[in-house]
Amino acid sequence: MANRENNTVFIKRKAAELGFFSCGIAVATHLDDDARRLEQWLKNGYHGSMSYMEGHFDLRTDPRKLVPGAKSVITLLMNYYPSEQQADNAPKIARYAWGTDYHYVIREKLNKLLEDLRGEMGAVEGRGFVDSAPVLERSWAMRSGLGWVGKNGNLLTKHSGSYFFIATLITDLDLVPDAQFATDHCGTCTRCIDACPTQAIISPTEVDGSKCISYLTIELKDALMPTGFEKKMDGWMFGCDVCQEECPWNRFSKPNTEPAFTPIPEILNLSLGEWEAMSEDVFNKVFKNSPLKRTKWRGIQRNIRAIKTND
Repeated sequence: MANRENNTVFIKRKAAELGFFSCGIAVATHLDDDARRLEQWLKNGYHGSMSYMEGHFDLRTDPRKLVPGAKSVITLLMNYYPSEQQADNAPKIARYAWGTDYHYVIREKLNKLLEDLRGEMGAVEGRGFVDSAPVLERSWAMRSGLGWVGKNGNLLTKHSGSYFFIATLITDLDLVPDAQFATDHCGTCTRCIDACPTQAIISPTEVDGSKCISYLTIELKDALMPTGFEKKMDGWMFGCDVCQEECPWNRFSKPNTEPAFTPIPEILNLSLGEWEAMSEDVFNKVFKNSPLKRTKWRGIQRNIRAIKTND
């Protein structure tokens, strides 16, 4: 028991040293309720063209299939809220994408955390994930006591809002679990639902991903925006922060202290015309380590055309 408690304390201390502002632990088990909700969400077609979400269903709902012998799911939160603002004439880009691609940043930190665990505890089996594997991060965050899922589908915390990344480390360590977060602090507020430009939030906590501006500007690979959506982009060229900007809990957001998330100057300062004139070679060079590379230069140009349609 002493080792179990000591190991838990060690993990949370190391997580804080690596820049994660919250760390919670849950018992690795099958997510029965989440499996049913995910299955219905997929049947409704809310994943749009993201067919990869249909695969590995059993892995998404049971961490023990991702890491054989898994006993604990560690969830970590990392703040990305910037202190800077975009210029008034810049096309809008979601704040999470202003700096270095978070996949690089957080994956390195997860690897370091696992290395530290092995150095302290010996042979430890584990895998780290950050938004790129079949893991239901928000569900594990709730089970780990870190927050609740708001009406916009984002994980919310009372002290930091929602401008943060969620990372997961699944391990065979037997750790002391945190109490599940059981309270919804959204109350009767519907500001995120009312503000969504495409009415993608169809009911509290349920989002039709195929209507979300983040999906339309990043995940959708079509040459044209779907009919009816090109005039609803609200100036967003990559991603969308509207539901977060409207959320009252984000008044508690504080600027991050991670150097890698320092905004790329072009993201803050370039006008729509300058983005439109940018060559593919320049785009690939400037944004080679940026989340913007996910939509590629052609996707950015398509999004610009949609923004101009709305002008």
